[in-house]
Amino acid sequence: MEREGIKSLFEAYSSYKNNNEIFHDLMQYKVKEILLVATFYDAFILEQEGQLTERIFGEYYKLSLPDAPRITNVSSGEDACNWLKKERFDMVILTMRIDGMSPYELKDRIKQMNKDIPVVILLNDNGEIPLIHEKIESSLEKDLVFVWNGDSKVFLAMIKYVEDKMNLERDTRIGLVRVILLVEDSVRYVSRYLPLLYTEIMKQTQRLIVQENLDEMRKLLRLRARPKVVIVSNYEDAIEFFNKYKDYILTVISDMKFPKENEMCNDAGFELIKYIKKAMPEIPCLIQSFEQENSKKAKEVGALFINKNSDQLITELRTFIFNNLGFGTFIFRDKKGRELARASSIDSFRKILSTIPAESLVFHAQLNQFSAWLMARGEIQIAKKLQKKKVDDFSSVEGLRDYLIDICVNIDKESVRGRVIKYNDFLTKEEENIVQIAEGSLGGKGRGIAFANNLIQNTNVASLFPEVNIRLPKTVLIGTEEFKNFIDRNKLESVIHSKMDYLKLRKRFLKGELSRDVVSKLKKKIKYFQKPLAVRSSSLFEDSISQSFSGVFETYLIPNNHRDPNVRLEQLLNAIKLVYASVFSPSARAYFNAINYKIEEEKMAVIIQDVVGDIKNDIYYPHFSGVMQSDNYYPISHLKTEDGISEIAVGLGKYVIEGNDSFRFCPKYPNIDVSLSYKNQKYFYAIDMKEKEKLDLISGDDSTMVKADMERAEIDGMLDYIASVYDVESGEIINGLSKKGPRIINFNQILKYDYFPLSEILETLSSIVKISIGTSTEIEFAVDLDKSHNGKISFYILQIKPIIRKVENLDIAIDSSNKNDLLLFTETAMGNGKIDDITDILYIDDNNFNRMKTIEIVKEIESINREYAERGKRYILIGPGRWGTRDPFMGIPVIWSQISNARIIVETDMSDFSVDPSLGSHFFHNVVSMNVGYFTVFKRKASSFIDVNWLRERNGKIRGKYVTEISFEKPIKVLMNGIKGTAAIFK
Repeated sequence: MEREGIKSLFEAYSSYKNNNEIFHDLMQYKVKEILLVATFYDAFILEQEGQLTERIFGEYYKLSLPDAPRITNVSSGEDACNWLKKERFDMVILTMRIDGMSPYELKDRIKQMNKDIPVVILLNDNGEIPLIHEKIESSLEKDLVFVWNGDSKVFLAMIKYVEDKMNLERDTRIGLVRVILLVEDSVRYVSRYLPLLYTEIMKQTQRLIVQENLDEMRKLLRLRARPKVVIVSNYEDAIEFFNKYKDYILTVISDMKFPKENEMCNDAGFELIKYIKKAMPEIPCLIQSFEQENSKKAKEVGALFINKNSDQLITELRTFIFNNLGFGTFIFRDKKGRELARASSIDSFRKILSTIPAESLVFHAQLNQFSAWLMARGEIQIAKKLQKKKVDDFSSVEGLRDYLIDICVNIDKESVRGRVIKYNDFLTKEEENIVQIAEGSLGGKGRGIAFANNLIQNTNVASLFPEVNIRLPKTVLIGTEEFKNFIDRNKLESVIHSKMDYLKLRKRFLKGELSRDVVSKLKKKIKYFQKPLAVRSSSLFEDSISQSFSGVFETYLIPNNHRDPNVRLEQLLNAIKLVYASVFSPSARAYFNAINYKIEEEKMAVIIQDVVGDIKNDIYYPHFSGVMQSDNYYPISHLKTEDGISEIAVGLGKYVIEGNDSFRFCPKYPNIDVSLSYKNQKYFYAIDMKEKEKLDLISGDDSTMVKADMERAEIDGMLDYIASVYDVESGEIINGLSKKGPRIINFNQILKYDYFPLSEILETLSSIVKISIGTSTEIEFAVDLDKSHNGKISFYILQIKPIIRKVENLDIAIDSSNKNDLLLFTETAMGNGKIDDITDILYIDDNNFNRMKTIEIVKEIESINREYAERGKRYILIGPGRWGTRDPFMGIPVIWSQISNARIIVETDMSDFSVDPSLGSHFFHNVVSMNVGYFTVFKRKASSFIDVNWLRERNGKIRGKYVTEISFEKPIKVLMNGIKGTAAIFK
């Protein structure tokens, strides 16, 4: 894909991230340091024997607010000024009695030093209000004068009010944050209302956040978007503020009597609300007054009323906030006001919308109550859009109903888009969600899957290929805490540290019990898994940036087709337990020893995924699976390393991952034949779907799979767009299967004739993932050519992983003068740097190699490798065919733990055919991640060679029947050029 196209995808992703993370940008001004200026006596009274800071912290704690501020106390104006010169404070609180000067004088001095710092006057009690009455009316900011009256909540209100005042302009502009306008000229009542307002706003906002599927960080960030409170004390300031911020006003709470045109006006509140209601009739308003008869005037302008003399003043104010600002339960009513239904969450709201009578929909829509309710839940953008809609904008009430239901569905989807969500009965039914059961890390493989989902959901990559579904299989992740708890709960600590036989250890794990919570959630979840399941390992270190651990742990495929869901659940639980047990397998232990890690440091998460494919009689498999590597380490022709390479094969991905003979192509140039030795796929892997009461999982991770020949795939109709026919008479390859003749699995109709854009998809995704992760990467995928989902072909990403490769441009020049000094030279090499501390070579001579005895050769090598591990020594391993293959006729089928002390691995051509390197296999990943030299010597290439005769002349020690060990007194010198892919071993 062109660079500009990739750039546009990342711009879309960045735009989504910016919109999604806008809460980070809110509340930039935080009060963290407070300077309190008070006499020792006042400070003592305020602190109530030294507990002021603890009381403020207590208020923050009760409301789950982070970062309670620190208070520094000084007693004189001079001390305050000195502190302000040397330290940074976010807020200053002045009491009435200050040594050396009045609070008004000190305020003026502070403002001269820093005009932007908020300075608050705190009165001890209502009796001090007359002392500052004149100053309030002249020079002091009335909204920054408060009365303590022994209530520590006043401090919380003061702090939050100052933060609101400082953040108001920015947060309304970038975050569309709502504002509560309080019009009140009484310092006494402001000090009474403000703590209540903030306490209720915090509590109600948190209550709504709890109902959403948010992690702890997002909950804290969402609190930043709570409504702000602004106080004004006269009519002109109220009108000015309303006109400036009317798009953000949530409600207006107004006194009836306050100044207008510099005169006290008995009807100022009435006139204000009348003005506001004319401009925006949907805004809920509250008038408060000492005079009950003003309730009639409040009703006249469509406002609610509270009597300031009421014994229930605080309760009535709380009820107004709960019922009118959208914080409470949405009560559906008919036009006569009778209750029909209640919705406490977006989910219940959506369900009720589908059945509520039409007249109720119209009733609430005309009052804009739907938008107010959504606004309180932080859905500000959607609420503003809905606010502008009128009932008349819809052709019918049913059109309005559908519109509202769509809004709810989109809110739910948007809240979890691209995220791993905690288990939730409603959201977990959605197929595109990745659901986490149990706390803890997702593991390396789990992180890769989660990141892939995030990229797919939040870039426009799907829009580039509208004819294809690009997606992940349905996925559930079990966090690492369950693994730790499983070990502890079942008292397995002594078992894993014993030398117990691995079969016995697995049986012991199978007897263990998973937590009730996990079992309960899986029991519910398995109802929505209708396909076979892959139960994969995802350890902390697996597929990480620093270590691969690829293929070290086990994956189990289970048919998930038993008619009894309890049997299906039991099979799933057993697979999870065996994945846990695989952490302590002999191969895993050997790998840990090889990289000098402690097995106790490992923790295991588990991935449960739908297996991609279709059931064909009694087996299940996809049309094809494959891997895509962002870098091609063995490019031919004019291909470049960065062009990438892909391997694909019919059936399950096991065929490719094992390093079998897969079809290779470069997505950038799909018409170029890049295979060096493709022998045509002869068989494929599928899941055995015969119903069984018990699965023999303990016998191995391939116990539920079958190996089927390609004729079966053709009978199943799976090769129609994959295979071609070799016409024996003409010698031509004919696309499709219409003619008789040998079948060739070459994917021509897809790669050369664009049945669907596989090459473009792989190239695009590979580029995105490589740029995102910042290193070479591999994508595992599967493809379903049946257009059963949305009438489209489906491309599934199964996992992504980094390929760790260090590169250095060492000069390895070869000419006739130094060729005789070399044991080997190759231009097909992996690895980087200089090695000069190896003194041993293990060598399998072509003359001593027998394809029928490769299993015996493996045993010999494993035994010798164990000796080298015990001695802490490394060696160079040289042999014919492919190392790490699962096909014993193509090479030597070792697994990584059996050669873990090899520092250099060399593959040479077999006498009768050449083999491609083991790209795409777990074996290959471990070689690359551990920077083991991996060389392939093609004897037919003039530029590559190995001096076999020199090796034979060393008179090495024959170990067993097949392996020759050659030891040298001086270290062997090895050079590897990681950029050019060349390597040399010197004699």
